Amino acid sequence: ERADAFHSPLPGLDAQPSAPAPADLGEDIADYPLGVARAQVHETYVVAQTRDGIVIVDQHAAHERLVQERIKTALDTGGVQRQGMLIPEVVELDEAAASRLVARAAELAELGLVIEAFGDGAVVVREIPALLGETDIKGLIQDLADDFAEFDEGLALTQRLGDVCATMACHGSVRAGRRLNGDEMNAMLREMEATPHSGQCSHGRPTYVELKLADIEKLFGRR
Repeated sequence: ERADAFHSPLPGLDAQPSAPAPADLGEDIADYPLGVARAQVHETYVVAQTRDGIVIVDQHAAHERLVQERIKTALDTGGVQRQGMLIPEVVELDEAAASRLVARAAELAELGLVIEAFGDGAVVVREIPALLGETDIKGLIQDLADDFAEFDEGLALTQRLGDVCATMACHGSVRAGRRLNGDEMNAMLREMEATPHSGQCSHGRPTYVELKLADIEKLFGRR
């Protein structure tokens, strides 16, 4: 029954975390700046215990940043692995939006997204970046089309790589409302500790806040 309580593992977070399980940590908790996951609340926030306080992580914002950095790393180390669609998905767009996407098809393929024209006002998606996992493909394609409408047509996608990666990461990230198990939460914390810029999501919002034990004690009049 416990196994049924959780969704399938998150892409990139289904391996065993580098940290021991919370019950095994004890005094070793000091080794982990973001602490050890103790709970998930409202299926949106991960609460972790640190040596001298707690950390509250916005799971969507944090995973979005991690996915964005994975995409960038993959590009720098040989390319983004693709995952073929069992059934290619057709996404209806207006003709101008479809044309903008098709014009960038070769560049998108380098990012792991393989599309083709499908009539005058649609594209068919044949492959997606493997690290995105289960993705709202229609939403991703529509958002990319909107992004491209604001780009200079003569500008290479590599010059707006941050924006494109951010859009992809947003659709490949764990959403609020997604229940996580202990291994997934701790794997996320460990990856955040090892990932540049993990304190902010792609849109500049904080991915976590930290409360020191002294501040919590003040709230309860203990100091």
